[in-house]
Amino acid sequence: MSEFLPGGAASPRSPLPGLCLRFAATSDQLVLAAGLFWALAVNRPFFVAASRAHTNANGWSWSFVVGLALMLAALHVLLTGLLSTRRSVKPVLALLAVVAAFALHFMQAYGAVLDPSMLRNALHTDFAETRELLSWRLALDLLLYAGLPIALLACARVQRRPVRRALLSRALLLGLALATLLGALMWQFQPLAALMRNHKELRYLITPANVLWSLGSVLAADARGATRPRQPIGLDAAPGPRWAATTRPRVMVIVVGETVRSANWGLNGYARQTTPLLAQLPVLNVPDTSACGTSTEVSLPCMFAPVGRRNYDEATIRGSESLLHVLARAGATVQWRDNQSGCKGVCDGLPTELVTAATAPGLCQGERCWDEGLLRGLDQRLQNAQGVQVLVLHMLGNHGPSYFRRYPSAFERFTPACRDDDLGRCTQGEIVNAYDNAVLYTDHVLASLIATLDANAAKVDAAMLFVSDHGESLGEKGLFLHGVPHAIAPREQTQVPMLMWWSDGFGQTAGLDRPCMQRRSAEPAQHDHLFHTVLGLLDVKTALYDAQFDLTRRCRRE
Repeated sequence: MSEFLPGGAASPRSPLPGLCLRFAATSDQLVLAAGLFWALAVNRPFFVAASRAHTNANGWSWSFVVGLALMLAALHVLLTGLLSTRRSVKPVLALLAVVAAFALHFMQAYGAVLDPSMLRNALHTDFAETRELLSWRLALDLLLYAGLPIALLACARVQRRPVRRALLSRALLLGLALATLLGALMWQFQPLAALMRNHKELRYLITPANVLWSLGSVLAADARGATRPRQPIGLDAAPGPRWAATTRPRVMVIVVGETVRSANWGLNGYARQTTPLLAQLPVLNVPDTSACGTSTEVSLPCMFAPVGRRNYDEATIRGSESLLHVLARAGATVQWRDNQSGCKGVCDGLPTELVTAATAPGLCQGERCWDEGLLRGLDQRLQNAQGVQVLVLHMLGNHGPSYFRRYPSAFERFTPACRDDDLGRCTQGEIVNAYDNAVLYTDHVLASLIATLDANAAKVDAAMLFVSDHGESLGEKGLFLHGVPHAIAPREQTQVPMLMWWSDGFGQTAGLDRPCMQRRSAEPAQHDHLFHTVLGLLDVKTALYDAQFDLTRRCRRE
């Protein structure tokens, strides 16, 4: 360790000569100051949530708040004391200051909970999404909670100390921090144990330890997954008798919506008619549908897995093939067409296509394209269709926070709409208006898709199944966007729209009884139904198929 050198010389000069008041400090003193700063300055969301939960159960208590502050300070002193040396203390603390400032901003601005799932979302966010999250509020938080601490670090001269003295000092600091942590824990053990047992999400509000823990969990899981290939599933998949007897081409279009919530879906009884075109079509709407997760990173792999949320196992789902691989193994031609951030492993090894300015001319602005780009070339594809084809369209949909960027100006019918990437600069009514305009555009895209499929009904038997990956919070309970852990997520983030449409020819081939399906659609559904419903509709035989999760099973004539 570079700190443990003989002599008492100071470290090199500050990079800001003449701009700050120089002071000398040991690395242990900087670690202690950082721990106290993070406990008191960047953990407001944790203190607010923990105090509210504790007060509701036991009444207000200053001793409980003091105990929490001591634990947070001691925890971060332990972490940074173990991670840093004299030479590394400044960069380590500076990096964690930036991490803490970012974390605080997103927790305060959107109510984000920085668990491993949310960190995985952040790591897989593309540049266009990142740019939309930049705001003046973020710049101010970075200046206050990262810029000022880093400026103080730049003015500090880290003292060198003899090896023995430095080792003893660091050991004493870590020992005192550990004793403080354990002492505060024992002091407030009973209320804290009940709090953490009933509100497990609170641990992911402790900043910046939440980011370090969640990031480590994600990287460790990814490292384990990278060492082994995806496990094949449905090795016995084969066409059933209906498939084998069919001579006409069949096309199944699965549309994965993005961030559309059930509460604002016109077909579900929303006060505004946000789905006027679909309301005029013979679609089968499923109003009570639950999502597997509250983020694309969780929901997308889950909804294409045979088990889904009911026996959720993230490692198994991410380490296995998906519904699409089973369909391809049975003989279907499968393609994934994407207008968002990829298929999250669902389409690995299968043909994929991205919507770009080259593939959808006139429908793109910068790096983003309207969802109508997903339909380009579909008519020609249908004209040339042979056998059984499955096309998955992954929409950009209502991805926030820039809802106003998700639709052309012709669809801005609810005004005034929020036209700012920073939701904090808009009223809740303006945010809802922009969100509803984006739903209107999704209605247009889906209606256009159905019109194209119907126009080719003389040649192709076609069906369409649409379901959103997760919902969205628009300010309810102080939450915005999505990604709250599923166990505590509000209905706004877990209830999503689902609907189906099929041509007469497809309905006859599949033996669908529409009145029966209309009755079935009034019953609850979930993402878990997607895998088995598609297998049933296309008549794919495999031991993976579970009839009780096939929405059409009771309504198919044999």
